[in-house]
Amino acid sequence: MLKAPSGAPQAAEKPYRDTYHDITRTDPYAWLRDDNWQAVMKDPQALDADIRAHLEAENAYTDAVMAPTEALQEQLFAEMRGRIQEDEAGVPVNQGALSWVNRYVTGGEHPLICCGPRDAEIADMRIIIDGNDAAAGKDFFKIINHAACPHGKLLAWGYDDKGSEYVTIRFRAIEGGADPDDELLDTGGSFGWSACGGYLFYVAIDENHRPHKIMRHAIGTRQADDICVYEEADSGFFIGLSETRSGRFLIISAHDHETAEAHIIDAHQPMAAPICVAPRETGIEYEIDDDAARDRLIIVTNWDTAGKADDFQIISAPVPTRMGDKSDWQIERPHKPGCLVLDALPFKDHMAVLVRENALPRIILTPRAGHGETDIAFDEEAYDVSFGSMAEYDSAVLRFTYASMTTPTQTFDFDMASGTRLLRKTQNVPSGHQAEHYVTRRITATGHDGAQIPVSLLYHKDTPLDGSAPVLLYGYGSYGITIPAAFSVTRLSLVDRSFIYAIAHIRGGRACGHHWFMQGRGPQKTNTFRDFVSSAEALIEGGFTKPGQISIHGGSAGGLLVGATVNLAPHLFCSAIAEVPFVDVLTTMLDASLPLTPPEWPEWGNPIESAAAYKLIAGYAPYENIEAKTYPHILATGGLTDPRVTYWEPAKWIARLRATRQDDGLSLLRTEMTAGHGGKAGRFNQLHEIAFVYAFVLLTHGHALGGEEE
Repeated sequence: MLKAPSGAPQAAEKPYRDTYHDITRTDPYAWLRDDNWQAVMKDPQALDADIRAHLEAENAYTDAVMAPTEALQEQLFAEMRGRIQEDEAGVPVNQGALSWVNRYVTGGEHPLICCGPRDAEIADMRIIIDGNDAAAGKDFFKIINHAACPHGKLLAWGYDDKGSEYVTIRFRAIEGGADPDDELLDTGGSFGWSACGGYLFYVAIDENHRPHKIMRHAIGTRQADDICVYEEADSGFFIGLSETRSGRFLIISAHDHETAEAHIIDAHQPMAAPICVAPRETGIEYEIDDDAARDRLIIVTNWDTAGKADDFQIISAPVPTRMGDKSDWQIERPHKPGCLVLDALPFKDHMAVLVRENALPRIILTPRAGHGETDIAFDEEAYDVSFGSMAEYDSAVLRFTYASMTTPTQTFDFDMASGTRLLRKTQNVPSGHQAEHYVTRRITATGHDGAQIPVSLLYHKDTPLDGSAPVLLYGYGSYGITIPAAFSVTRLSLVDRSFIYAIAHIRGGRACGHHWFMQGRGPQKTNTFRDFVSSAEALIEGGFTKPGQISIHGGSAGGLLVGATVNLAPHLFCSAIAEVPFVDVLTTMLDASLPLTPPEWPEWGNPIESAAAYKLIAGYAPYENIEAKTYPHILATGGLTDPRVTYWEPAKWIARLRATRQDDGLSLLRTEMTAGHGGKAGRFNQLHEIAFVYAFVLLTHGHALGGEEE
């Protein structure tokens, strides 16, 4: 039996007490939160010395425990890398007179941003930004965004070189010559151009890492001279910026997790003030796009004249010339309960709508003149489909991608006028992938209250389904996010070793519509965790596996899922992996200075103001509910510069877990000291992290270090 070796770090206990609603709690590991965390986000060397020493001791212990798996990790890495086409390129995207594509070179970690004349072959495109050159000498580097100005002479591009999601924007002369010296610091990474190409609008981040302003930058000037065109007064709202494909507008989106507001900037009048499309109204969400041919906006919203359209509907509205309202909104596609509208793309002669029904996505095409609809449907039992990259409104071509857990990603161009479908690219798996050797299925778990929970499965056709197969069960279950049943080259390394890979589409996501989300948030949050337990039990009852043969995996809010689930039903699981896990929920929701806390209150509740919310969160928060009992083996990961789930959450969780659990199981923590929420940057660097996690799974399931089962 696998046991934790001696020498594990024991974090000092420095009791800290706080009292809310006449409830006093004691936190022995609160000292792991650096009061100087804002500085650490920009300079990891600013971390308190005692905290750094503890994190480095945890890393050293984890490395020692995992040392026997080093050969296995390299084997897994080689397998995964062998399934990636190293000199891969995307499908070019036309934008005006130019065509753009991202491609990789053999051995390169980062993309090359390339450009050529419209409809140019990839081989004929010039490299505008070489991500590998830009990353040279940096511990962390990731290109976040790029956008060419309308006249095609300048490219704005943004990168993060700390992992803290403070994005620097720079400019490149597309046609050659000297690059502008302009440099925009501490941005949120979303930006858009004026029609004249003389101004760039961007999101500015405040000292607490919240996007709070939209700034207008005149090319050739200093950032200190930039003009604020919009400031968000509510710390509970995030803001973003995007461009419409028509090129007419820039869209400022302000939102929390249940309410939205949009403003438009006329791209041809960059000095004009933004105009509000409709003022925010609690519980009403909407997103807009431009239907230029009809001089109207297309709006996907849950607003309805008779109340709320929970699964959203499509509205048409005139372009406002002053603050608008909903009095002139007209329904284009009415609400259909159970058919969740995910997105709507207006084109000059068609509209494409992406919906999810019966937990599966599909595309519906509607001509803008005349009647009738065309469904783009798919046959597999579980799959994913999404809109692809498109930059133009006046086009008859819809780009979409399709994949399943057995089918590599395919990119199609669909001619909406003729109904013909052109396959532009199929994801290449150089080591060879035979889809017929694998099985994807969709089963249904019955929840504690009778809810029917979809679970997507992937396994090798030769895997014995005799009730003994090892399982890796993945889940998320928050913010309405649905984990797609898509293709992954990495999980094949487990499936080829007789694992069943499962995705539980639990409440808190929107797999089964908006109500699925609402039944897994706020006062009903515990449904999410109980659904995950029910999914594991369904795999056992269905004869796929048995108790103790299941590992669970989740990241961020999915790490909360993992932490809460091992508190609920530890006996079901062999091991648990929680990456950048949101496990210290109560403490974080009580700290209004943290970047995400005010915007998160609609999702979890505000424990500062509400005693009921305090008690609810305290009742399920993983850190608060560790007990003196037997737990599965646990691996937690963190990122020192993570602004979303701060590094101290997994650090505190593992410290309390190790001090409390009544068994010899593993409690491991690995903190990336030069990375943030997404872990290491670079497509191969990330494979090392996945190989590490999978080696932990295989180790805890008793597989020999060479990859074969003992």
